Amino acid sequence: MGQSLNTVSVVMLILITFIGLIILKYSKNYLQGEPRRHRYYMALTGVLLSVGVTVTADHLLVFLGGWVAISFSLHALLRFYPDRPRAALAAHKKFLFARLAESFLLAAFLLLHHEHGTWQISAIAQHYLDNGASAMGQWAAVLIAMAALIKCAQLPFHGWLMQVVEAPTPVSALLHAGVVNMGGYLLIVFGPLLLQSVAAQILVITVAGASVVLAALSMATRISVKVRLAWSTCAQMGFMLIECAMGLFELALLHLVAHSCYKAFAFLNSGAAVQAYRLTQMSPAAAPQARVWLPALAVGAGLAGAGAWVSGAQGAVGPWVLLGLALAVLVAQRSSVAAVGNLFYAAFVATVIAALYVGQKVLFGQWVHGAPVAAGFWADIALVALAALLFTGHLVLVHWPDTPLGRNFQRWLFAGLYLDEWATRITLRIWPVQLPLPSRSRRTHFARVEGVTQ
Repeated sequence: MGQSLNTVSVVMLILITFIGLIILKYSKNYLQGEPRRHRYYMALTGVLLSVGVTVTADHLLVFLGGWVAISFSLHALLRFYPDRPRAALAAHKKFLFARLAESFLLAAFLLLHHEHGTWQISAIAQHYLDNGASAMGQWAAVLIAMAALIKCAQLPFHGWLMQVVEAPTPVSALLHAGVVNMGGYLLIVFGPLLLQSVAAQILVITVAGASVVLAALSMATRISVKVRLAWSTCAQMGFMLIECAMGLFELALLHLVAHSCYKAFAFLNSGAAVQAYRLTQMSPAAAPQARVWLPALAVGAGLAGAGAWVSGAQGAVGPWVLLGLALAVLVAQRSSVAAVGNLFYAAFVATVIAALYVGQKVLFGQWVHGAPVAAGFWADIALVALAALLFTGHLVLVHWPDTPLGRNFQRWLFAGLYLDEWATRITLRIWPVQLPLPSRSRRTHFARVEGVTQ
């Protein structure tokens, strides 16, 4: 049947089963009274079964069949409310982008089969662990990288991810926790091939890096809870793909699992956002003072260096630089009150986080294939530059929002640099779609809102 189990596929199978059961239980109350809920459960079951087939596939065509089935089942969930024009437009764009990704994946699989004479994925991956890639293999790696970038909603194919939040909340949880990250799983499975192609690595790091910067900073300008979470997913998927391109597959797998659990919880708990916002307004956090940044940077650098030494890390330095800056921001924010004890407490929290990170990284390193870290010096420089951009953008948005630079920065980031508008126009020019008219109740609501605003 072309199915096989290894440690990575078992981890993925447990993850999607765990999240799927939670979403099914949540949906029972969420969709109570919905006339189309039977279609919802059929499509949801189709997504879960298709993901299970894909993550256990050891046959190129079985993998592709499961990949396509995921997309078609998800399309039915995204169109759960067929009378919503924005949801229909987002689903239409997602449908076309998915067909493009599947075309790239089919072409890559045919090239790999033609070169190796086998459909077995494990045999192909083992070949690239021991040997280099030919020109045909290099092309296959680039095609697989393009399919992964589209699946993970990277620039400029990202807009639909922010617009499908009109689907039911459990659908958003499933999409962000168990579907959109399949591009990362694809690169983990074909990691030995990816590391044999510098062109594929450059493509992934360039596109995913740009997506990380735009999405992570745009998220800070949004008010809608679900839209903020969608931008966050785009950024997190970019980080995961960069980790794959640098050969850090244990980190990518850890990122995939952690992000899936966090994002499923965040969407299913999005109804508590109003209460959380009110609590934040009642007790706003103070801005970090200038004097705490130097010790915060020292703590972050020390913890990142200690983590690299304890784990015996070799090669890429960029991930540790990113970890150090993230811990520095954490320490600075928790030390905002002028008290010496706060700095020590913040340093303790950062130490616990760093220890958990290193421990899980080492554990997940035992579960992935032994592909060596093959990122060149250029990839490390690119990741360090990415970390610096994120750190600088965070300072501008959070601490200098009322300056001319901060206001212009927020305006462009709120629009996402208008990249999705450009992609939407091109998509509709290639394949137009007749959008549905809103239902009578929604038209009445819109008319009332328009009359009030006038």
